Amino acid sequence: MTPRVATYRLQLRQGIDFDRAAELLPHIAELGASHLYLSPIFTAESGSTHGYDVADPAEIDPVLGGRAGYERLAVAARAQGLGIVLDLVPNHTVLSPENPWLHDALTHGADSPYAKFFDVDWRSGLILPILPETPEQMIRDGAFEIDRDAQRLTWEGGWLPLAPGSVGEGVIEEVLARQHWRLRHWERERKQLTHRRFFNVTTLIGMRIEEREVFDAMMALPLALVRDGLAEGLRIDHVDGLADPGQYLRRMRAALGPEVPIWIEKILTGEEALPDWPVTGTTGYEANDRITRLLLDGAGLDRLDAIWRGATGARGDYAATCRAARAQILSHELAAELGEMTRRAMAALAETGVAAEEGPVRDSLRALLIAFPRYRSYIDAYGPSPEDEALLAQSVAEAAAQLGDRRILSAIQRVLLSPAGAAGRGFLRRFQQVTGAVVAKAQEDTAFYRHTRCLAEAEVGSEPDAPPLSPQDFEMWCSERLQRWPGALTLGSSHDTKRAEDARARLIALTHMPENAAVLWRQSEALDVPHPPEAATRWYILQSALALWEPERDDLEERLAAHLEKALREAKELTQWHDPDEAAEAQAAAFARALLAAWRLEESEPLRAVIARGERLSLTQLALRCMIPGVPDIYQGSETGLFALTDPDNRAPLDPKARITAFGARKRALLCELLDLRRRYPEVFARGSCRIKQVGDSLRLVRDLGEVAVTLRFSHSGATEPAVAASSAVKARGAPGPRSSGAL
Repeated sequence: MTPRVATYRLQLRQGIDFDRAAELLPHIAELGASHLYLSPIFTAESGSTHGYDVADPAEIDPVLGGRAGYERLAVAARAQGLGIVLDLVPNHTVLSPENPWLHDALTHGADSPYAKFFDVDWRSGLILPILPETPEQMIRDGAFEIDRDAQRLTWEGGWLPLAPGSVGEGVIEEVLARQHWRLRHWERERKQLTHRRFFNVTTLIGMRIEEREVFDAMMALPLALVRDGLAEGLRIDHVDGLADPGQYLRRMRAALGPEVPIWIEKILTGEEALPDWPVTGTTGYEANDRITRLLLDGAGLDRLDAIWRGATGARGDYAATCRAARAQILSHELAAELGEMTRRAMAALAETGVAAEEGPVRDSLRALLIAFPRYRSYIDAYGPSPEDEALLAQSVAEAAAQLGDRRILSAIQRVLLSPAGAAGRGFLRRFQQVTGAVVAKAQEDTAFYRHTRCLAEAEVGSEPDAPPLSPQDFEMWCSERLQRWPGALTLGSSHDTKRAEDARARLIALTHMPENAAVLWRQSEALDVPHPPEAATRWYILQSALALWEPERDDLEERLAAHLEKALREAKELTQWHDPDEAAEAQAAAFARALLAAWRLEESEPLRAVIARGERLSLTQLALRCMIPGVPDIYQGSETGLFALTDPDNRAPLDPKARITAFGARKRALLCELLDLRRRYPEVFARGSCRIKQVGDSLRLVRDLGEVAVTLRFSHSGATEPAVAASSAVKARGAPGPRSSGAL
């Protein structure tokens, strides 16, 4: 097992297959990383750009090079001293006939041996809202064709298998009625579903991995790769979507043994603690949050808040923004989930002798989901923990205050805490899977684009109303992490972060220089742009332009316009995905182009000052990630500076030969120095205490164990660049000791 110094995240696809990944290994090894951390390698839907739409969990994707290509990569990685970490997707697979297990279930329905693999109510048939028009309209237009030889129904852009013997001589309506699936229009009839999906992505179908047979089938290949020495660690995607995360992780640990690291993608809200699961830790969003909050300036953030409100007319707080977003999400994107849970809740209440009408049950569930503050609770066969009970009680109390009548709410609370039978257990399971979808869609994909005073706060794993951290609070958090999760990952960027670490650092810099933000805002107001967007949109554009500003690049205008289209649609105020307002989107893009053009013509002093401060804060972020307890995770390309916005902007293929700026060279040198220290003093970074000292205007973070100490000197404000040094009491007595890195 390779000692864990740092992981390096590499996104496969889009031109990066196993052979290309092997060519990139020397670059990764030269940085000092110990592990290559790959995005999903399993066969995905045709044309997948990310791999999380897995079609066959039992096969390594031939598009990437198949099993032979992966084995070549593993051998090449081992030769470079690198282990491999695999990314697993146990929650869902793609809803497509390319999925061999689903193909069989679509063909044979509930009689298929794979039907039970999927979280589907087969009694009503699998509803598929995937058609561009209603089935009736497509029948009238003659859009469907029956391929009798292949036993398929086809239409432009899609096909489905037909049940054996279902074609006969009947008309198309009769053929459709004989299938185990039901076709629907993608938009108009999406409010009724018979399958559990990933968030609101109808084309990703939930897996019943809580069933032992399904677990064995989905996990057989990755477990075999670990046993064969072709992988050394696993990352688990969206663990909160599983019916019973604890059960799944205990099974994985039993199959892997105690030494193989398991990292889970888990969003911890506020002061939420990770359950006592047999894992190495999370992928590190909470670590990124704590570092950001340490570096934010509280007084400057208050000033920035005042500027934002004065400029845009913003009212209310983030909590109110979240509640409004949740209410909207439950009425639209997740209306199907609310409807299904209402039916499940009524059946569960009936088991306890409580008769209730659909309307009050729906209203009670809606209020409860709006109030529920975290991704989920973890009530299992052993019953609720005290934390689960307190969490549910708090949510019920807040929901009742909105409803005024808590009779149904109290009955639902009793069912969730102690289900009476199969219906109650099914309701509990689905409730705990849906709460995370509500939080993610309302917060990360809506409220983050509405509450925009400082976009550094609007990040996965963060809360835009969380207060900045004092050095003492940060030290306490580090000590707790060292005690409980010393091997957790510490990320700064990922394929899912809203802004890459260096882009985020510039936004942190605004809290240290709020008057510069005010000047930049006034300059943007003076732009001669016909029909500019509203002030709230312009404030968002200003921060986004600052985040990606690299004047030597000629793709900024196109990237920013594409990001704004996504951001405005996610905000769901001016335009939406299902009903876009192209005029509003064009206004935003025009203003963004004008702002970038003005900056290209002349970089003002406030802009240069924020950029310079952001660079120093970037280096400080990196140093903290490598120094605190945990294992730093380096996202592709971030080693030389990454100023990307949310996906797909942050998923561009790695190009080690791209031009490196002076800042990029400094950052790469600092990373190499830090990882060299981690490699030379593994026990210090694995077990050494973590303390922060205030020394004048600067801070010192010290990791020490025995006679060796590694010290990071940094400025909370980014006024100076960080410096790191190693020292030893043995050296002080004249014996050979480690060299000091000096100032970097």
